[in-house]
Amino acid sequence: MPQFPFRQVDVFTDRSLLGNPVAVVHEAEQLSTALMHAFTNWTNLSEATFLLPPTDPTADYRVRIFCPGRELPFAGHPTLGTCHAWLEAGGQPKSHVIVQECGAGLVRIRRDGQVLSFAAPPLQRSGPLSPDELARITAGLGLQPHDIVDHQWCDNGPGWQAVLLESADQVLTIKPDPQILAGLDVGVIGPHTSGQVDYEVRAFFPGNSGLTEDPVTGSLNAALAQWLIGSGRAPEPYIAAQGTALGRAGRVHVTADGADIWVGGSCTTVLRGVASLGA
Repeated sequence: MPQFPFRQVDVFTDRSLLGNPVAVVHEAEQLSTALMHAFTNWTNLSEATFLLPPTDPTADYRVRIFCPGRELPFAGHPTLGTCHAWLEAGGQPKSHVIVQECGAGLVRIRRDGQVLSFAAPPLQRSGPLSPDELARITAGLGLQPHDIVDHQWCDNGPGWQAVLLESADQVLTIKPDPQILAGLDVGVIGPHTSGQVDYEVRAFFPGNSGLTEDPVTGSLNAALAQWLIGSGRAPEPYIAAQGTALGRAGRVHVTADGADIWVGGSCTTVLRGVASLGA
């Protein structure tokens, strides 16, 4: 049976088991799309990625990103985890900025000590939610209309619909209704008033068994930063916590550099070995 180098990387943490894991399969040219889907489902993780040679001469590598049941053009924590795995396996970038090729195009990644950060891709859809969309999300999160400070489409591949609450405490007390929110990608953010982090974030999206909460979500944090920094609601830089409600301690570092929003965190490899895949 064919064997492929494999790593499982914990993303947005410098301590194992406190971030968001991603399965990374190296040298995946021989794998069919169907087998990539099957392996992703088997891992029981939110995402798995498959490293391939780039087709764009300016890219350092190409990646296909899967979550259970679908392929994603872009996702944040798989981008950072894949880059970490590629570098750890001996990948040599062509310049000081690493260039990843994926379904959303080319994504730039930079290193600052132990932190890897990606440049947030352009939003595919922005602007406020419709009254019906907002009412459904408000009900699905168990909130009242006056709890919502602001709201926005934050679609950067995953079609995030985001709401801003008054406080991190409100974010942490949410008990989502999986029936009302079925089929939606919903992000929630609220400010901390003290401590070492500035915001608390939670992310809910469809999973194999209904609604899933993601431990730490790069794509959502990227889109939230574009919205909140762009509208003057958020300072720059800031640090967001995510995963608290799940017993994790993800930390997302957000900075602005000219027109770019950079979203990053530490990564640590938890498992390495080979994946036996195929007939």
